[in-house]
Amino acid sequence: MKKLLLIAVVLVALGGLFAGWLAFFPNTAHDEPAGIRLPADVTFASMLDSLDAAGALGSRASMETFGKTTGWDDQVKTGYYLIQPGMSNWAVLDKIRKGLQDDFRITIPGGLTPERFGRVMERQLGTDSAEVVAAVRDPGLAEQLGTTPRLLLGRMRANTYDIRWTDDARRAVTRIKEKSDQFWTDERVAQAETLGMTPDQAITMASIVQWEAQKPEERPTIAGVYLNRLLGRTPAGRMRLQADPTVQYALMESDGGPMRRLLFKDYAFPHPYNTYQIDGLPPGPLNNPSDDAIEAVLAGGEGDYLYFVADGTGGHDFSRTIGEHNEKARRWSAWLSEQVRIKRQREAAAGEAGE
Repeated sequence: MKKLLLIAVVLVALGGLFAGWLAFFPNTAHDEPAGIRLPADVTFASMLDSLDAAGALGSRASMETFGKTTGWDDQVKTGYYLIQPGMSNWAVLDKIRKGLQDDFRITIPGGLTPERFGRVMERQLGTDSAEVVAAVRDPGLAEQLGTTPRLLLGRMRANTYDIRWTDDARRAVTRIKEKSDQFWTDERVAQAETLGMTPDQAITMASIVQWEAQKPEERPTIAGVYLNRLLGRTPAGRMRLQADPTVQYALMESDGGPMRRLLFKDYAFPHPYNTYQIDGLPPGPLNNPSDDAIEAVLAGGEGDYLYFVADGTGGHDFSRTIGEHNEKARRWSAWLSEQVRIKRQREAAAGEAGE
């Protein structure tokens, strides 16, 4: 009898040790945090597949046994979860069954149209791009966020954001707007006011700078050109902005087409964004500008230039007088024409060689 009792005690002890090992012994196979995405139709088996694919499971069999033993195998929830090195079966599965999601990090670049913004969100977050575009343009959502559809895109600030992977388009836009608003400290608001601008007007100006400046180091100078015109820091006083990106934006918004080389007649196109036809700033941003572009505007820009023309390297050649600018523009136009001529010659030669 004593021997049987001893055997029973040993078996119970061994069972307890096994249960403790199964539940609390580390069961990860990675040295860095591993993120897994569990979709709405997640099952226990697909969760195990995701953990395996992320290299986050030391023993699939022990996790599977633990899940079935505890009954937690039918409690897994959708979401994004970070699995830390050294986590046990209990820690991993308890986190997932309670839906204790981790924030998902996305990076939004600057200079995006609503459509490109939607594609970025779809690629990184999995949110349908059409739903993102609809959210950015939704008057009701914009009103809830204290803005308008014309201004909301500019508040989708180029930055890195921690949001929930399960957020729908409207919630994701809301989170980004709320986080982006934190950029506007009292000091930055005061800088905008010194220029006679609201934050949204500074963003609108920065969106033009963002579009123009392929080289980030040119942003302060380009901002200076437009601020000199806008604020009347010229011998003749205030000028119209006459910014080509606003013409491009007007044409693209009107006909839905892609960006193209502007024709002389395009500058007369009647549209509230065409700064060749209106005084001051357009009614909203052309894109979501980067912090550098906004800061360049808030700092008041650099230089006393009033004009610039492309220099063929992705940058610009700046001028103080219209005469100097017209000469540089003439040279630029001649260079472009020469490039077109050379291209046509090469195409013709390639066609003859292929005959």
